[in-house]
Amino acid sequence: MSRIGNKIIVFTKDINIYIKNNYINIEGKLGILKLKINNYINIKILNNKITIINKYNNYKKYKGLHGLYRMLIYNMIKGVTVGFNKQLELVGIGYKAEINKLGNILILNLGYSHNIIFHVCNLIKIKLDYIKGGNTIINLFSIDKQLLGEVASKIRSLRKPDKYKGKGIRYKNEIIKLKTGKTV
Repeated sequence: MSRIGNKIIVFTKDINIYIKNNYINIEGKLGILKLKINNYINIKILNNKITIINKYNNYKKYKGLHGLYRMLIYNMIKGVTVGFNKQLELVGIGYKAEINKLGNILILNLGYSHNIIFHVCNLIKIKLDYIKGGNTIINLFSIDKQLLGEVASKIRSLRKPDKYKGKGIRYKNEIIKLKTGKTV
């Protein structure tokens, strides 16, 4: 059995959890999340506690699913109560970001000959902060941790940090080891 999968998930009374047709729906103050459950996993809910049971303990493949589904459900509960936040920092002279009036399109100026237009889904909220050094911070907020990580990774891949100067899009507080250039 998985050590993580054996841990019981405790949730508060303001969260509604129900299972129907191999789907688990979790509803909280920030929204609703839905997840398809594998047939090899049983979920029991009693007294604001969730227990995840693996039907087949002998197979390695299903042992991994046990811990995976425990963490997915835990992240869903945390997402609908608190939410998740990622911060990206634009480092470089002339690197700018704007949000359109609707709030779902991010316009990036990253030193290319054209602006990059990035469409963001409605489940993610974007906010820009400007700090004194001239850098821009992109704050991303969502209730879905997986979706938030994917969007942050796609934005970062538009201009990865340079190995020599450090310019580009990086996660907040990410440490980049710079290489030395040619010496004469």
